[in-house]
Amino acid sequence: MALSYTESANLMQDVTFKGRVKVACLKFADSIQNELGAAPAHNARLRWAQQCYSQPDFVAGQVQPPTVWDPAVQSQGSQIPDDQLQAAVEGVVNKLI
Repeated sequence: MALSYTESANLMQDVTFKGRVKVACLKFADSIQNELGAAPAHNARLRWAQQCYSQPDFVAGQVQPPTVWDPAVQSQGSQIPDDQLQAAVEGVVNKLI
């Protein structure tokens, strides 16, 4: 069952959930830093990763709302396992880049 609009809005502002999104962003930024320069859109991805490292709270704040719309997050809310949250965050970041 999907989250209601109120539940979605609350999760978009949830500080604990934002912390988990921030960790997922930093983990993804680390993997981008280690990818080959020939990877598609590498320069844009690298700029995002560098911004994530320098402003992790700001980046997490940008990524958190659209991550809440991910189907896995909608079905599990804040109880989503870390590996599924990681996938949701990476999907959102790839759309933003």
